[in-house]
Amino acid sequence: MNSTVPVDQFYDMLIKNFISVVLGLIINYINGTFVIVFFKDIMFFSDPRYILYIHLVINDMIMLSVSVGLQVATYVLRIFNASVCCVVLLFLSTVTKNSPLNLACMAIERYIAICKPLHHSQICTVRRTHMLICFIWTVAAAPALSDVFITLSNRPASFFSTAILCHMLYIYNTWQHTVKDTVVNVVYLSFVWITLIVTYFKVFSAANAASADQVSAKKARNTILLHGVQLLLCMMSYITPFMSTALVDLFPQSRTNILFILFLLSNVLPRLLSPLIYGLRDKQFVERVKVYFCCKQVRRTQIMPVK
Repeated sequence: MNSTVPVDQFYDMLIKNFISVVLGLIINYINGTFVIVFFKDIMFFSDPRYILYIHLVINDMIMLSVSVGLQVATYVLRIFNASVCCVVLLFLSTVTKNSPLNLACMAIERYIAICKPLHHSQICTVRRTHMLICFIWTVAAAPALSDVFITLSNRPASFFSTAILCHMLYIYNTWQHTVKDTVVNVVYLSFVWITLIVTYFKVFSAANAASADQVSAKKARNTILLHGVQLLLCMMSYITPFMSTALVDLFPQSRTNILFILFLLSNVLPRLLSPLIYGLRDKQFVERVKVYFCCKQVRRTQIMPVK
């Protein structure tokens, strides 16, 4: 590493890790509350919409925990065993690609519910939803596994026993990785954007039809629009490497601050959107959350010692 690159002082390192961990805990607490509410009410188990939603929330929790944990570990340990790093990056890459695919599936489910309501119960079954989630993980894991295979074919076996800074740019840095990343990102994001745009206009057309449920159609249309907003933030993880390179070249003395801010914008804050976009806009879910906290408060009152 170039000795001219500024290194965080202990105080700065402590503050940045503290901010990341606190934000991660707060967001995971909010998301975890929705997960608990989901598993406590059997009604949600039979609704594909809620199943896909809670899968997105759990995926966000996993991604946030791994990314924050990796950031803290990188500050503390600096270097990792290359094989351990490959496993962590493989898992992190998979959950990162899960989010946009899950958003596309949620948009399709809303399209079917509004535009083909008579067939919704036959098409969107619980079993098919579980199969769809398995398919999402399979499709998302394929590019991550290909990164490992490309590395195996280009690196000697001794590389995986060396110590290295755990970052994709230090491990997946061949021209094959660059081509693969470009193709995969274009295909994935094109599919998701086309899905969101098509379903939005289909639902918009249904909202203008006299036979459509105007309230449900309008809510579905707004939800798909919010899918687009969340997808834009998901795309931050794809363009962050280019932004960091450009900004660090312009402001080399602020390298660590730039990387930290981009980390918060691309990995931490977008994970807060899932409960805000879906959970807090759903009256049934909000009611169940209120009941959960009321019951929790009652139990806490009952176990308090009487003075």
